[in-house]
Amino acid sequence: MDATTANSQRRPFSIKLWPPSENTRKMLVERMTNNLSSPTIFTRKYRSLSKEEAAKNAEEIEDAAFTIANQHYEKEPDGDGSSAVQLYARECSKLILEILKKIPKSEDKEISISEVVPTVQETFFDISKGKRAFIEAEEAQELLKPLKEPGNSYSKICFCNRSFGIHAARIAGPILAALKDQLKEVDLSDFVAGRNEAEALDVMNIFSEALEGSNLKFLNLSDNALGEKGVRAFGKLLQSQTNLEELFLMNDGISQEAANAVSELVPSTEKLKVLHFHNNMTGDEGAVAIAEIVKRSPLLEDFRCSSTRVGSEGGSVLCEALGMCSHLKKLDLRDNMFGPEVGLVLCKALSKHENLTEIYLSYLNLEDEGAIAIANALKDSAPSLAVLEMAGNDITAEAAPAIASCIAAKQLLAKLSLGENKLKDEGAIQIAKALEGHNHLIEVDMSSNALRRAGARVLAQTVLHKDEFKLLNVNGNFISEEGVDELKEIFKKSPEMLASLEDNDPEGEDKDDEEDEEKESGDEGKDVEDELESKLKNLDVKQEASLDTPDSN
Repeated sequence: MDATTANSQRRPFSIKLWPPSENTRKMLVERMTNNLSSPTIFTRKYRSLSKEEAAKNAEEIEDAAFTIANQHYEKEPDGDGSSAVQLYARECSKLILEILKKIPKSEDKEISISEVVPTVQETFFDISKGKRAFIEAEEAQELLKPLKEPGNSYSKICFCNRSFGIHAARIAGPILAALKDQLKEVDLSDFVAGRNEAEALDVMNIFSEALEGSNLKFLNLSDNALGEKGVRAFGKLLQSQTNLEELFLMNDGISQEAANAVSELVPSTEKLKVLHFHNNMTGDEGAVAIAEIVKRSPLLEDFRCSSTRVGSEGGSVLCEALGMCSHLKKLDLRDNMFGPEVGLVLCKALSKHENLTEIYLSYLNLEDEGAIAIANALKDSAPSLAVLEMAGNDITAEAAPAIASCIAAKQLLAKLSLGENKLKDEGAIQIAKALEGHNHLIEVDMSSNALRRAGARVLAQTVLHKDEFKLLNVNGNFISEEGVDELKEIFKKSPEMLASLEDNDPEGEDKDDEEDEEKESGDEGKDVEDELESKLKNLDVKQEASLDTPDSN
């Protein structure tokens, strides 16, 4: 059962406050070093430390506070990590004060952080780092030794990126069986890579039996080319789970039969919050089985069923089921063969989702009909929407007013992706105007939309001065050489905000544009750019009117 390689794909955009970057952690250590060694109200009351002592203690304080906050986040993830950040800051402040209080009057004795905070036991056991490789019995014996230590606190294990053979699995089985009562998170993704089918299934059976009866909240079985046989090999583990909150089955060869097996073997999904099927060959009938799981998951917050070969029939059933998930925050259905008819079904489900913050609907063949229906539904729901992706759906300027009206209502929007459509300048300008008041905007993708100079310029001028903005992508369009120069001039103080234009085609023409130019050719003395400027002025008026008029739907 050779492992398959997942299609390369951009990671879904998500706003996360935890964990902090290494640079942020270093800056905090520097700040605490300064607080411990400089005159402050507290150092005057107790005593300041030397620069060397302060630096050493600051590093230990930060490490201890990070560990405590990270354990909090792993046990009670709150989505964006804001509570972990607050705990991190509180622990740092508390430990600084404790260090200062315990400084002895004599300068000869050093104070250690270990005297202030007890050692925090490690809870995460991870062997995934380093080179992807096979693991056999002898190495497994040595590698898994920490899991056998009496009184260990491991509640989360990650065995991905290492391929277990049958002998290594026989070593791991009893260890996991002894540990299973304290485990909450298990990651077995990509753990039989390169093994033949018979051996891989035997390994899966051993792990499944060892972990049967555990009380997991998180289970990742991705990248194992499971198919139906693999799903059933994990049957004992899956059937024994009653409190599962997150389940990942990505790049697993989940066919119709395998999807039916998952639906059969995961009977308890009442607490399920995250369910991911990505890069599988599920198809329409498999989607029906997945829809049954969705129906049984009333608390579902994050659902992904992307690149699964689902067509209009299965897509309609799946989208109907999503209407029952009132807690949905993140929805990813990218790269399926839905068609506009599924868009009409999906819009009914979306109208019920007030908590949605991220929605990924690219490459679904929605066309104008489906896109307009979805935009109208989202306009009156999902007030906190931060990410909207609808790239590659054959959307034209006809759908632009509905999309612009939806966007105008989403003041928290951070990322907008409408690349690989047919919006042209007319649609781009309407959408640009809808984005004018959006102060949280970070990224806009309007690549490959047959834009010319006018549309690209209006987009650039709209996003340029937004405080949080990072990237405008208008690559793959028909922007003239003068237009490219103008864009570079607009972004001359922040060139990193403009994506590469290497695929732009100044000579490119859309077929519809060519027909229009033949009709409009003559001696009027206007070039294409002048004509676009005229259209721009008219569109300004139309857009203002559309944004002030209540949606007829």
